Amino acid sequence: MKVFRKLILFGLLFILSINLYSQTSLKAKKLLDDVSLKMSNYNNYEFTFKYMLENSQENIRQESNGKIFVSGSKYRLTTTDVSQLFDGKDLYTIIPENEEVLITSPDQNDDIIVNPTTLIEVYKSGYDFHWDILQNVRGDNIQYIKLIPSEESLDIKYILLGINLKTKNIYRLIEIGRQRTTTTLTIENFIVNKKIPIEFFYFNKADYPEYYIN
Repeated sequence: MKVFRKLILFGLLFILSINLYSQTSLKAKKLLDDVSLKMSNYNNYEFTFKYMLENSQENIRQESNGKIFVSGSKYRLTTTDVSQLFDGKDLYTIIPENEEVLITSPDQNDDIIVNPTTLIEVYKSGYDFHWDILQNVRGDNIQYIKLIPSEESLDIKYILLGINLKTKNIYRLIEIGRQRTTTTLTIENFIVNKKIPIEFFYFNKADYPEYYIN
C-alpha cells in the first residue's frame, strides 16, 4: 500500500511539473511574440551596441563597440574595424585597414551576431524556450528567456535573450557555446522610425576609389 501511495504521489508531481513547464514555455513564447510583433512593426530602428567574446579556457577576451541601422531586410553596421552594408541582396564588408571591399551573399542561417536581421526571428524555429531569471538594470526590469536548440548543436549550448519588460525591446543577447565560448551583445540607445534615405543602405563604389573590390 505504501508503495502504491508513493507511485500515486510521484505521478501527481510528474503531471504537475509537466503543467508548470508547459505554462512557463507558453509564458516565454507570448513575451517573445510580443517583442517580435512590436519590432517588426517599426519602419526602421537603430542602436549602439557592445560586443564581447570570452573563452576562459583559451584565455580569449575580445571587446568592440558599434552601431547598426536596420530597415526590413536591409542593414548598415559599423564597428571600429569594419563596416557592412546589406541591400537585401548582397553583403558588402568594408575593411579600411586593408582598403578592401568584400562582396558576398549572406547566409540566412547565420547566427544573430553575424546577421542582425534575425534578431527577432531566432526563436521561431529550432529552439525550445523557457522563462529564466529577472534582473534589474538601472531601474528597468530585464526578463531573460532561455533558448535551447531543439536538436543538439555543435556550437550553441543555449542562448539567453534579455527583454526590457517596459519597452518590450531586446536589451541583451548572451550566446553560450559548447566550447566554453560566451558571446554577449548589449543593446543601447534604441531609436525607431527615423527618416533614412533609401540610398543609405546601398553601396556606392565612388566612395571607395582606392579600394580593392572583390
